[in-house]
Amino acid sequence: MLIKSNTQNPLKNWQVNREEIQFIGKDLQRPECILTEPNGTVWTADARGGVVKLNHDGLQEIITSYTETDLDNFSKLSNLENRYVLAQGSLPNGVCFDKNGNFIIANWGTDHLETMTRDGKMTTILTEIDGKPLGKTNFPLRDSKGRIWFTVTTKTNPWTEQLNTRATDGYIALMDENGVRIVAEGFCGTNEIRFDDKEEWLYVVESTAHKISRLRVKPNGDLYNREVYANVSGFPDGFAFDTFGNLWVTLIFTDQLVAITPEGEELMLLDDSNPETRKILFEHYENRTLTGEILGSVQGTLCPWMASLSFGGNDMKTVYLGSLRGTSVPFFQSPVAGQKMIHWR
Repeated sequence: MLIKSNTQNPLKNWQVNREEIQFIGKDLQRPECILTEPNGTVWTADARGGVVKLNHDGLQEIITSYTETDLDNFSKLSNLENRYVLAQGSLPNGVCFDKNGNFIIANWGTDHLETMTRDGKMTTILTEIDGKPLGKTNFPLRDSKGRIWFTVTTKTNPWTEQLNTRATDGYIALMDENGVRIVAEGFCGTNEIRFDDKEEWLYVVESTAHKISRLRVKPNGDLYNREVYANVSGFPDGFAFDTFGNLWVTLIFTDQLVAITPEGEELMLLDDSNPETRKILFEHYENRTLTGEILGSVQGTLCPWMASLSFGGNDMKTVYLGSLRGTSVPFFQSPVAGQKMIHWR
């Protein structure tokens, strides 16, 4: 990202105008991750075992390898307990493009890493490392060398127990020409990862620890010099840099969007939280007594369980928000452009 340190931060004294928020897509299922393309296409992960292709002209197409019978079975699971707490069925979570434009999918339901072509041919590419199950696969990311990095949030089963134990059993793995290996571990709820423009630092969300960490990257993919980049005021989930150097972060459950400035200040950009349920949530977090029922009672109205954000549009100033419990994708205009992901460059 380009940091313009000698100019006024465009996010200072700026917030999202709720009246200007628009929506794309309808009847989506768990649109957790959003990908944008230069031609205006917007892709969302979808709980029907694939992705949904959208554009602003009204196109909406579900792409999945599953049959109508499979989808009917998925719909029977589509309640809070089964789909969101127990994570049953196929639940595409984080998604990125491989070097050929096909999808790499971290599947939260199957605990596998998958690939899917744009016409829906699905292949499971990874189920274990060193003879052990992967755990809760969360988010994949491609770098400029074509390597695939991915995160595993926890090996705890059910995953919700990790919210209370704060087990540091999350990790980051790398797939390259030499195979797959764990390159960093000991994270508390590993979630999304992002590089800076030069791929010198890898930034890591630690959701359950309420912080963003980062590590130096060696040319061979080894990571070192881990440090805390920022502490945040909730459960961070997704994030993205803008061209000024602000780090935009979604806070899941409380449904807030914040930005961490280059100086480390947290700015509230959008607050869709409920003060009463937010208070209950953090009380149980502090007491380590969180349950699926408590989590289920906390959500906003615009983008329930706000999970991610992605910049797009011709000028990279359109912000799309992903969610776990929403059925459409909110979007709005930012005063500053976002960092271009590798498939935009």
